[in-house]
Amino acid sequence: MRGDVVPNAVPSADSTAANLSDYPVDFLVIGAGIAGLSAAIRLAGAGSVLVVTKEELAESNTAYAQGGIAVAMSGEEDVVLHLKDTVAAGDGLVDERAARVLVEEGPRRVEELLEWGTAFDRENGKLMFTREAAHSRSRILHANGDATGREIAVSLLRHARAIPNIRLLEWTTCIDLLTQSHDGRRAVTGATLLDGEGGILTVHAKATLIASGGAGQVYSDTTNPPVATGDGIAIAWRAGAAISDMEFYQFHPTAFSAPNAPRFLLSEALRGEGAYLVNARGERFMQRYHPLLELAPRDVVARAITHEGMDGPVYLDMRHVKKDLTVRFPGISRFLAGYLLDLNRDLIPVRPAAHYLMGGILTDVHGRTTLSGLYAAGEAACTGVHGANRLASNSLLEGLVFGALAAESMMSDSQGNTIPQGSMEASTCKATAEGRTADDQIERWIDDLKKNMWTYAGLLRDSSGLESMQRVLKALQETMPKGLSRRAIEARNLHAIATMIVLSAQGRRESRGAHYRNDYPEHDAVARHSVLEADQLIFREDLNPAEAVQGGA
Repeated sequence: MRGDVVPNAVPSADSTAANLSDYPVDFLVIGAGIAGLSAAIRLAGAGSVLVVTKEELAESNTAYAQGGIAVAMSGEEDVVLHLKDTVAAGDGLVDERAARVLVEEGPRRVEELLEWGTAFDRENGKLMFTREAAHSRSRILHANGDATGREIAVSLLRHARAIPNIRLLEWTTCIDLLTQSHDGRRAVTGATLLDGEGGILTVHAKATLIASGGAGQVYSDTTNPPVATGDGIAIAWRAGAAISDMEFYQFHPTAFSAPNAPRFLLSEALRGEGAYLVNARGERFMQRYHPLLELAPRDVVARAITHEGMDGPVYLDMRHVKKDLTVRFPGISRFLAGYLLDLNRDLIPVRPAAHYLMGGILTDVHGRTTLSGLYAAGEAACTGVHGANRLASNSLLEGLVFGALAAESMMSDSQGNTIPQGSMEASTCKATAEGRTADDQIERWIDDLKKNMWTYAGLLRDSSGLESMQRVLKALQETMPKGLSRRAIEARNLHAIATMIVLSAQGRRESRGAHYRNDYPEHDAVARHSVLEADQLIFREDLNPAEAVQGGA
């Protein structure tokens, strides 16, 4: 039967959860990107692992990462400089403990990728390193020119498929987490899932990892694929987990800009290879905004393009670069050819688009959340490693490093535990059981949310706009899509994500990194993180006090 998950056997690549109602497993991993798969590979040594993803296994934000993976593989000096660059890009809000773990653990984890067969680009047999914005030296590995994420995803999937303890489940959407009271605290004990055929699966697990990526689809203009609807963060919030720094959404400066065209990512690596940014008059302008010019941090470049774009289109200009760019950037070149554009010959129109969420589920550096039994890693998590603005090409490294560390915590914390049984509570919204909203109505509802988020809570914010967005969210709440279809679930999750972003942005009355308020353009004297528990927002300087993360475990 299509979709059966058989104990001691790996389902086929197109498996779903059809015809199953209850499934026990040692470890549940929600998400099949770099964080989820790198964790699953390690977890398989300690028990059974179920990895679920809501589309095909190869479809994740990881697969869309073009630029590369930043890693300090040339010695201790580069590790120190990578840390310095990461902290500088984060605009005063980077948790240096997390950043140090990232840059120090990175080389070892990338060596593992190489051992698992990941084919990074080489020159004369040696790994080829390039430079991107806000990096002080060349430390970016790439694969197939501009398809680094895809190569890593394929490599990890190939490795995971060969491990009998790992079950891979496609076309399966997480509805909500299961929880129960444990020692006076709420504990996560698994999740309820919806498969592509409408079947419901209840998974009971010793430990659950959310590695479901970001939420770019909350905005009308995004470089993210359709799967990026913030599901993992939303279900964790409904279950009672603390969420941090949701106001910090990074807008990539250079997405393709043409009528009726997708906001295709034009990699940071283009500027690393020497691309200029020019305005409608053909003038370079970044010298007016930052001494690093086109290699300034992303938040600075994105705002500069937005400002210059008020007087006409902004373009990437590589006509002066004397190399065949179709070789270095084959994927980008193929995309542009579809619009009769050539990197070596033409000006390429660009504008910012939502790209990466620095905030997420509050965790320590070991992936532990504020709920026992629940862990998070990658873009869905917030360790504070990126601060208010992520350094280019640190995202793949984040997933790799913190996915592995989360797996180690899950194994050690659950050692000797049994798979939970008995009465459990799902935090599923009541609306899921009350009728079903028509598909076309759901799409209109989602489009309304996304367009208003772009207008009122996008790159440039102020009190009036954020208050307008709050009113929009209240009105949308009244017409929230109902039913247990995937799009209805995604709609509810996007509403939750938008609510968290707006609440956090309203509370932060300053400008820092990716969060810019026209009415509060300056930094506060003290850098503080935002933390949401339910709808209560607090600010604190220390993001991860030990007592706040799974009781200091």
